[in-house]
Amino acid sequence: MAIDTKAALGFVASQATHIERQVNEAEYPDIVYSQLVPVDTSANPFAPTVTYLSADRYGRAEWIDGNADDIPIAGTERAAVEKPVYMAGIGYGYGYAEIEQARMLGVPLRADDALAARRAYEEFVDRLALLGNTSKDLEGLLNHSQVTTSPAVNGDWTNADADEILEDVNAAIQLGNNKLANTLLLPADKLRILASKVIRDRTAISFIRENNLLTSETGGNLLIRGLSYLEEAVIDTGGDTSRLVAYRRDPLVLKLHIPMPHRFLPVYQAGPLRFEVPGVFRVGGLDIRDLSQIVYVDGI
Repeated sequence: MAIDTKAALGFVASQATHIERQVNEAEYPDIVYSQLVPVDTSANPFAPTVTYLSADRYGRAEWIDGNADDIPIAGTERAAVEKPVYMAGIGYGYGYAEIEQARMLGVPLRADDALAARRAYEEFVDRLALLGNTSKDLEGLLNHSQVTTSPAVNGDWTNADADEILEDVNAAIQLGNNKLANTLLLPADKLRILASKVIRDRTAISFIRENNLLTSETGGNLLIRGLSYLEEAVIDTGGDTSRLVAYRRDPLVLKLHIPMPHRFLPVYQAGPLRFEVPGVFRVGGLDIRDLSQIVYVDGI
C-alpha cells in the first residue's frame, strides 16, 4: 500500500490555524525585552535597512535689549542613521506516523513543537535586545560600548544601608540634559537584597520606589527590574562584577526594530516521512539614539 503523503500534508495544513492561534496566545513572563525597550514593527517586513533621524538640539534663551536684532536662535542638527535588517528563523515539524495517528484518532496535532519554536524566537530577541550579537556586530542594552560607565558612589549593597543604596540610585537616575531615568535594571541578586532589607517597616525596594528622585520630583513611577545577566556584566575588574543600568525608557532614546515579527510559512514535505513548517523573522537590532539618556553604574 502506497503512503498517502498528500493526505498527510493536507491534514497538517488544516491544523495550522488552530496551532498558530495557540502559539500567538502564549505568554512568557520571563521574556522581558518588550517591557524594557520600545519595539518598532512599522518598517516593511522586507526592508533591507531601517533609517532614522537622530537630532541634537542647540540654543539657549538669553536676556536681550528691547531693540535687539540678535535674538538667540534654537534649532536641531539632524543626522540620518542607517541600520541593516537581518533574517533569522526557527520552525517545527511532524513525522508521518504522528500525523497519521492524529488523523486516525480524530484529534488535533500537538502544538508543543510550535510553541517551542515561538519560545526560541522570543528568547533569541530577548538576548539580542539585552546583550546584542557579536556575529552581526550588534550591541545590547546592557553592554553597549558607547554608554557612559561610572563606579557606584557607595556600592557594596550587600553591606550598605538604605540611605547609601538610595544615594547610589538617585545618582544613577540623574541623566544628561536635565533628564531623569524612569527605568532601573539591577542584578537579580541585588534585587533580592532590596526585597529582604527592612527599612522603617517596609522593604528597601518599596522604600526606593517611593522615595527615589524621579518619583519625588515628577510623581512618576520608577520601573525596577532584576536581571541575572547583570550579576556578572562587568569583566576583568577583580572585584564586584555587578552592574546597574539606568535609562529613560522612551522611543526617542532607544528602540528595537523588528520589521517582521516571527511568522510561520506554509507546511511542506521536507523528506519521505517528514513535514516541516518553517518559521522566519527579520530584526534590525537595538538602536540607542540618545546615549546621554542611559548610564551604567558598576560595582553595586
